[in-house]
Amino acid sequence: MPNFPFSESDPIQFHGPLPKRSDVVIIGGGVIGVTTALYLAEKGVAVTLVEKGRIAAEQSSRNWGWIRQQGRDADELPIVIEACRLWKQLAEECGEDIGLAQTGVTYLANSAKEMADFDDFMTIAARHDVDTRLLSSAETAALIPGMARKFHGAMTTPSDMRAEPWLAVPALARLAARKGATIVENCAARSLDISAGRISGVWTETGLIETSSVLVAGGAWSSLLLRLHGVSIPQLSVRSTVAATEPMPEVHAGAGVDSHVAFRRRQDGGYTLAPGSGSALYVGPDSFRHAIKYLPALLDNPFGLRYLPAAPSGFPDAWSTRRTWTADETSPFERMRILNPAPSQKGLRSVQREFARLFPDLGPVRLKTGWAGMIDAMPDVVPVVDRVEAIGGLFVATGMSGHGFGIGPGIGRVVADLIKGHAVGHDLSRFRLSRFSDGSAIKLGPAL
Repeated sequence: MPNFPFSESDPIQFHGPLPKRSDVVIIGGGVIGVTTALYLAEKGVAVTLVEKGRIAAEQSSRNWGWIRQQGRDADELPIVIEACRLWKQLAEECGEDIGLAQTGVTYLANSAKEMADFDDFMTIAARHDVDTRLLSSAETAALIPGMARKFHGAMTTPSDMRAEPWLAVPALARLAARKGATIVENCAARSLDISAGRISGVWTETGLIETSSVLVAGGAWSSLLLRLHGVSIPQLSVRSTVAATEPMPEVHAGAGVDSHVAFRRRQDGGYTLAPGSGSALYVGPDSFRHAIKYLPALLDNPFGLRYLPAAPSGFPDAWSTRRTWTADETSPFERMRILNPAPSQKGLRSVQREFARLFPDLGPVRLKTGWAGMIDAMPDVVPVVDRVEAIGGLFVATGMSGHGFGIGPGIGRVVADLIKGHAVGHDLSRFRLSRFSDGSAIKLGPAL
């Protein structure tokens, strides 16, 4: 396992140089920004990606590593199906071992009600010929042997995959660079240059890049940058704690989750573990500004979040974080190159304990490391993927709500065609920015 989490001490892999002009500028070096750059470069577009810290240093390397169709929102699923196909192509094309394996994802049910809830997705899966199926209690025990708890049943999708995100996204960035994309790390975008209501450039900490098209794919930082230019999106960031065990015997090659713990076999012989439910929200100005839009999610799952009174200094929604600055001032993005929240120690102890309880024959569960990431969330748990009508040439792909890694190549391909004005091949109306301002009711997607 490489030095992880990524930090500012890691060597800069992508030095640029920063061009004076680019057809498209992408702000944010996570999986969405990287794959969009890759597919634009394939089309012969001069594309420049600027990342304030290191490629994939934030949530794109800190996620569970699941590439799943199972349990997806009905409008996301077609893009995820495409993403699964693209992951296989990209794994071959990049020429690096990113740990991609088709080992399945399984949701474990403790009750008949949970099994009944799975039926909703079975209808969606059948519509798209996804190989999801329901398992009896005995079939569940046979699929994942050695579990101490007897489950009522499960839902499983054998064609779902896993990969190592801290390996995969940097590998895709190197592939994008070989295809002609310019990638510049340690280079924050401070603000957009707008002339007569249209994008004319991006001001970075090292100067102006002239461009007519900009994609904001900054994850947890997207809202802060967009708000500087009068574009409001109801995005919040929640902290999720994750752990990696030392190598252990294999009880299951794939991924599984119940209400207590999520687990996924890793390439190094250990397991990635996370709480089966529950994240933490640092309460800040945006939490109050957008509270009413989050009421449906809160009422649906009132105990799904822990609330912490204030984010650490420098976080996107910290009380002390500046909301306005000029292009010649140091921005909040330079003040915090890498968003590196401390994991919940209680959460780490919990997943260690719950995994040991679930698989008692494995022996002692020893954690190699633990970390946390800030998930860019939306009120309806589906992303914003759209052009900004108020500013010509401005596009947004953010709020992946914890689902970004798996769907990444699919969204990247879609956004590349959206920027080029080509047919995207999918209905994006569910992901439009205006859904939060045109009077539409909040339609909740799946939380996991």
